[in-house]
Amino acid sequence: MQRKAKQGKPLSACQERRNRRIAKVRARVEHVFAAITQWGGKRIRTIGQARANFAMGMMVLVYNMRRLAFLGA
Repeated sequence: MQRKAKQGKPLSACQERRNRRIAKVRARVEHVFAAITQWGGKRIRTIGQARANFAMGMMVLVYNMRRLAFLGA
């Protein structure tokens, strides 16, 4: 969990480095969920857990394929 500075008391250099290290990972994860939310979110209208898992898996697969195309690999 990232630290927040108090009013009138800035974060120490160590805390800022820690926040930056956490933010790098957090940003990558949050970008994935933001993209899926833009496509309709995690709300899946299916009957059955297997179909829901498949639908979510397909969303993740499409995200990964779009990312691969964007990176030009």
